[in-house]
Amino acid sequence: MLKSLHIGRYTSQPEHFRKVVEFFEAIGFDRVSEDGQSRSAVLSAPLGLLSINALPAGYPPEISDRLKDVAKLIVIEVDNPDAVFEIAQGMKLKVMADKASPKTGERSFSLELPGDIVLTIHGRPIEQVGAVEGKLDATGKRFAIVVSRFNSFIGERLLSGALDALRRTGAATRDIEIMRVPGSFEIPAAARILAQAGKYDALICLGCLLRGETAHYEVIANEVTRGIGQSAQETGVPHAFGVLTCDTLEQAIDRAGLKSGNKGFEAALAAVEMANLKQEVGSPQQSGVIKKKQIPRSARNDKTGPSKRSKSAKPKAR
Repeated sequence: MLKSLHIGRYTSQPEHFRKVVEFFEAIGFDRVSEDGQSRSAVLSAPLGLLSINALPAGYPPEISDRLKDVAKLIVIEVDNPDAVFEIAQGMKLKVMADKASPKTGERSFSLELPGDIVLTIHGRPIEQVGAVEGKLDATGKRFAIVVSRFNSFIGERLLSGALDALRRTGAATRDIEIMRVPGSFEIPAAARILAQAGKYDALICLGCLLRGETAHYEVIANEVTRGIGQSAQETGVPHAFGVLTCDTLEQAIDRAGLKSGNKGFEAALAAVEMANLKQEVGSPQQSGVIKKKQIPRSARNDKTGPSKRSKSAKPKAR
């Protein structure tokens, strides 16, 4: 018989409505519907429960006083209350109460949202597990940069950012090699050649693709992405992806050192980190680089085998 549970909360001011909805979306709610005037939003959670409770003794008075008007209380269970608390602090929401159980480690805190809404968050923080990470230290490591000459106005800016990042993290100039290719389509082939050389700890691929009037852009972008990824997987050498795929030249300029940072700088940092991570974990077996089996020189020179040697051949003197 029961189909769904829908509990409404109301704010008197539009700016309060927007801030409350923004916070709920920030912590993981999905907006399933809204009216055309942005005065109502229906938010969905993975699981909805109806809770009926008796207040325990010693409940914080600043919360219990608000419970006289239960229509203003919302209780949410989360899997990481610490992360939600950081979001609330970033949005400068008032924290009314905050406590943690010494036995279970469960944390519970209450926030005052705009519109006099009280939101109680509870859950158990995620246990911190040790993670292996690569350091941003390029000292003693060798890097190769493959950069496209096509759209060089952007490519040179990306290259400048990548070199800046490598030098800032300790890479020596003698340990950096630059290879220029005609266009972005040639980047994967050049990257594989460098990776198979076995001289570099990581590669940085830089280029710029701008959307045109035909499907040429999609074809090249897909092949470049696939080729770089395949080269990295098969050779075991980290490849940092710094090829811009933009609709306009303005977007490319923004991503080459103007408004959105420099993607060449970011790609170089990724290469340094991955090079150290590979060193930390250990070099995987390179599945794409097949080494030829060493064959004795005598066997290579004599393909016919000993049974078909010329009878006139004289044995060597001992």
